[in-house]
Amino acid sequence: MNKAKTGLNYAMIDTGPCDQWPDYTVELPGLEIPGKLFVKDLLGLTGSEISINSMSPGAGMPVYHNHKQNEEVYIFIQGKGQIQIDGDILDVQEGSIVRIATEGERIWRNNSDNVLVYIIIQVKENSLVQHGINDADIPEKSASWG
Repeated sequence: MNKAKTGLNYAMIDTGPCDQWPDYTVELPGLEIPGKLFVKDLLGLTGSEISINSMSPGAGMPVYHNHKQNEEVYIFIQGKGQIQIDGDILDVQEGSIVRIATEGERIWRNNSDNVLVYIIIQVKENSLVQHGINDADIPEKSASWG
């Protein structure tokens, strides 16, 4: 992955194609999670944490957990697996999107023969005040692609 490209009002990173995501690893105290990259610090995010994830066949999240402040949204891009929330088991696949409240106890696994690729977005629960077009200023100008 290349260093972030930044401008006055943006930051961009290139994480490579999804088939390279297994090369990333997150190391936490007493825990190593292969196929995961947190991008908050890389992009200078101030309102969310995002991770890209690639889980090998037969692998799973090693710990059941919940969050103190942040709800999570899981966006499944490729493959199949299962996510367990408060004891409910949900089958997920490419195109599945799951939101989990802070109190929701969660764990997930790849119970298929193919790689499971997904993105997790963490945002502070109940913090969104406005969104979409209601949060936009639209200047009177046309795009110039040079």
